[in-house]
Amino acid sequence: MLPFVLYVIGAVLLVGAVIAALTGVLVALLPQLIFGGLLLVVGLAIERWRYKPLLRTGPDPRWKDTGERFVDPGSGELTAVYFDPAQGERHYVVIEGKPPSD
Repeated sequence: MLPFVLYVIGAVLLVGAVIAALTGVLVALLPQLIFGGLLLVVGLAIERWRYKPLLRTGPDPRWKDTGERFVDPGSGELTAVYFDPAQGERHYVVIEGKPPSD
């Protein structure tokens, strides 16, 4: 929900910048409107592209288990790391069970 609200705020800032540029009203705020809108929209797009959610289903057969295991700091769940040689991507899959105790 929060990312959607931030996208809307970024869009409103960019629309405000277009209106300010076309009408000549509040031209002094034009750099702030453009910078703020672009920062929100581009930042959120990069965040959505870069940080993928944990997968709950079993891995695709083409994925190779790297043997890496860690407790995800956001969810506290034990996570396995898989590598996709065809795409060159890493996938994070939740392992059922309890996380290891320290």
